[in-house]
Amino acid sequence: MKTKHQHFKIYKPYGMLSQFDSNAKHEQKKRFLSELGTFTDGTMPIGRLDKKSEGLLLLTTDGKLSNHINQSGIEKEYYALVDGAISAKAIQDLQTGVKIGFDGIKYDTKPCKAKILESTPNLPQRTKKIRDQRHGPTTWISITLTEGKFKQVRKMTSAVGFPTLRLVRVRIGNILLENMKSGDVALLENLPEIL
Repeated sequence: MKTKHQHFKIYKPYGMLSQFDSNAKHEQKKRFLSELGTFTDGTMPIGRLDKKSEGLLLLTTDGKLSNHINQSGIEKEYYALVDGAISAKAIQDLQTGVKIGFDGIKYDTKPCKAKILESTPNLPQRTKKIRDQRHGPTTWISITLTEGKFKQVRKMTSAVGFPTLRLVRVRIGNILLENMKSGDVALLENLPEIL
């Protein structure tokens, strides 16, 4: 009989690692996904969000599906609050690709979708305070990638002169963060079909 796999979508909170535990001494006091509930043995995150990033993360018990999603170039959309009033030139540079450092090597990012958001997205308050407009202008932008290098969005916005202050993943393929709150977990039916 074929094993029935389980799939979840979660809102990974700011400050939490995208893993269930760690044997590393320096990570013993960190926060892990296991805080969010009891998951079936063999549940793994599909991809990662770094500790300071938050938002949509998929979990599955299906290793083949995890590999497929990570390798397939499925779109991932992020909302980034950047420091400063971002220019049209910077948005265009993001769209066409910028040079970022990755493991000591310069890397040209692939073309992507990038735009300024017309209004502030409706997201939960973050636990750690973010500097606000009193300290100078900020801009919310949307960036949609089909690749996912380590801290790629942060490196890209810094490369065009507008460092990221807050980063939230809001979409993977057709799966949306929607109105989830930080730490929420939802069971997904038929994950391969809805991607």
